[in-house]
Amino acid sequence: MKIATWNVNSIKARLPRVVEWLTEFQPDVALLQELKTVEETFPKMEIEDLGYNIAISGQKSYNGVAILSKTPMDVDLTRLPGEEEDDHARYIEAFTNGVRVASIYLPNGNPTRNEDGSDSDKFKYKLRWMDRLKAHTEELLKTDEAFVLGGDYNICALDTDTYDPKGMADDALCRPESRNRFRAINNLGLTNAFRVFDQSPNTYSYWDYQRGAWAKDNGHLIDHLLLSPEAADKLTAAGIDKTPRGKEKASDHTPVWCALDL
Repeated sequence: MKIATWNVNSIKARLPRVVEWLTEFQPDVALLQELKTVEETFPKMEIEDLGYNIAISGQKSYNGVAILSKTPMDVDLTRLPGEEEDDHARYIEAFTNGVRVASIYLPNGNPTRNEDGSDSDKFKYKLRWMDRLKAHTEELLKTDEAFVLGGDYNICALDTDTYDPKGMADDALCRPESRNRFRAINNLGLTNAFRVFDQSPNTYSYWDYQRGAWAKDNGHLIDHLLLSPEAADKLTAAGIDKTPRGKEKASDHTPVWCALDL
């Protein structure tokens, strides 16, 4: 079972690239983020024609997450629990083919500071969201299910996960408060699939559109697949597929994937 996560940065703008990638890479499950559309305008026909079932939590112009699966799904959550007033479409969770999967678009959190140097509301929201994700993960671990929490975490876990650690030191992707919470989630007993097979520094999943970042390989590793112990026991491979990022009209992210032997 091949599971991949990809921030597509607008499903409408990126539809030809998404269809191309799904056809060539053939993931069994694809976790998509930053759809920038609601369910009614999601290109269901084009995706369903490729053999996928679709679950969507959408939002007009912003955010939006989806799960595509070649097997039927039972959708359990379309929002992350813990803050009822939070209506951002950043989390969706479903059970498919014996595995629970979630597509996550964690808040960016920038700019992190107000003019007086205090933490901004955006950064505080990011940290609260991560606290909620940790609490929910703790509940999931009580079930002893195989699960995969995949998505754009907007976190560089280490200095070697960004091309410019000094310049990014006060960025929400790299601030200690963000990293500490990401580490706490991992330390619940989860496994970062990619890092099982590749511990090399300066390996990225995102490159900005500006300043020739892709050509210079000035990137960040911010897309992750976190596996429960039961899923990690079945892990056989993982990697980053850079092919889509080099295409015309590409997303600024590229897919991260893992394979489970079920």
